[in-house]
Amino acid sequence: MTRTQRTSPLQAAALAAALAAALGCLSGCAAEKADAVGGSGASRTRNGIDISKRVDVVLYMLGDAPKDLGLIQDEVNRMAVEELNCTVSFRYTTWSDYMQRYNLLLSSGQAIDLIFTSEWLNYNQFAQKGAFSDLDALLPKCAPDLYAFVADDYWDAVKVNGHIYTIPATWREYVNEGFLYREDLRRKYALPVPDSLANVEAYLEGVKRREPYRNITSEIVIDNGYGPSFSATSVLYMKYAWAELFMPYGLRADYDDPDAIGAYWGSADFTADMKMFKRWSDKGFWTRSALSNKNPINELFIDGYSVAVLSGLNPVKYSHALSLMKSKDPNVEIGYYPYCRTSGLVRPVHPIHNGFAIPMSAKNPERALMLYEKLVLDKRYNWLTQYGIEGKHYRLDADGYYEMIGDADSNGFTHESMNGWAWRNPGIMLFDRRYRVALDLFKEFDAYAKPDIYFGFVEDYSSYQAERAALYQVQSQYLVPIQAGMVEDVDAAVKEFMARANLAGLPKIQAEYSRQWLAYCRDRGLD
Repeated sequence: MTRTQRTSPLQAAALAAALAAALGCLSGCAAEKADAVGGSGASRTRNGIDISKRVDVVLYMLGDAPKDLGLIQDEVNRMAVEELNCTVSFRYTTWSDYMQRYNLLLSSGQAIDLIFTSEWLNYNQFAQKGAFSDLDALLPKCAPDLYAFVADDYWDAVKVNGHIYTIPATWREYVNEGFLYREDLRRKYALPVPDSLANVEAYLEGVKRREPYRNITSEIVIDNGYGPSFSATSVLYMKYAWAELFMPYGLRADYDDPDAIGAYWGSADFTADMKMFKRWSDKGFWTRSALSNKNPINELFIDGYSVAVLSGLNPVKYSHALSLMKSKDPNVEIGYYPYCRTSGLVRPVHPIHNGFAIPMSAKNPERALMLYEKLVLDKRYNWLTQYGIEGKHYRLDADGYYEMIGDADSNGFTHESMNGWAWRNPGIMLFDRRYRVALDLFKEFDAYAKPDIYFGFVEDYSSYQAERAALYQVQSQYLVPIQAGMVEDVDAAVKEFMARANLAGLPKIQAEYSRQWLAYCRDRGLD
């Protein structure tokens, strides 16, 4: 990884933004050589902190590990031992039951030095409960260049009760979902563009009718921390412009009138939506095994086991899917329709979306921050953990664009396969040429994007924790089969679900959550 970076047109503007941090890193590296001298047993400091004792930093990621993780970890450790007197152990939750695993990691007291955080992993709630270390004093002391690199408004955005508990990513992006489908099959059978729920259904039905042997989708049961749900319900992003599509506990609030919070579960809209999913299930858009399927949806699509992804992909993942599919089967054409194009509501990602925190169980918080600073700001660490080993996993073309070596099966470390989304650095990122489709979508979204008004809300469920746990079980047993269309009578099933939910304490939960939400709206001037 010693060759000089060739700057692509997409990178040129971003490089200027990172120049000051890069210069700071260069001066820091020079100081490091003078500040940190000697082996594991010698007196050794960095930023005035004693690093004489060699330690192993345990870093937890979301998802599944890439095949060549061991090679990458060895290369990182070779540099980290010399420069920080530490090693790192990269560990993963897997995508199967990731929410339960994540909760267990943070509640068990297991020694973890760095862990991924996001709003979809309930960062605010975990921070409020004391799961993460306060970084206010540690950051400027242990990672001063990183602290300076992240803009003040980003630090402010991730604060909980006035304190920093996570290190946010600095790359502005959109992660709204879109419908991924086989465009070649749409053209082949003259099917409509899936720009509405009716046309999504027509597309899926048209492929199923002409190729009945095919699996149409590979949807699964997912868990967002508030309870399980069927992944196909993400298609409702196309229909509703709510402040948060899946506000918990069956509540909803329109973006343009957020303090008019009301119930979605049990409403006429809810029943109509569930009847649509029942119809889709009866038409064979997913199999009966969907409720027990644990296989990654996107991988099954790339491998040809399905023709659409209802749960949706964000623009970056879509561009990545284009690259993987080209390497897998260049004759297959992928289509993509962002749900927000129909609903009219899109929001840029909040800084909370990708971050890394230091759990209270961390044994090596200072060294963890030093290492994380390297992952973000040092191109050697960053490129290695984002793209792999140059010449083995990727090459740069004449214009400085990323090119994967081999295909998705033979390449052991594809673009960003380590899931290091949080340490993307806009000034040194490498882009595949197909990434232009994501940037074009970002430009489209910029034209009608609205600020996110939901992510600043922090729920306090201490007064209804028991009811919340009971409701979780009701959702698993009664709601998920309804969402997957695997019930005989939707009206009867909805009636039973609502009765069970009410017995579990749903009215109490909804009333208290609504009270907190309305107070938040008043404080933010949203009423």
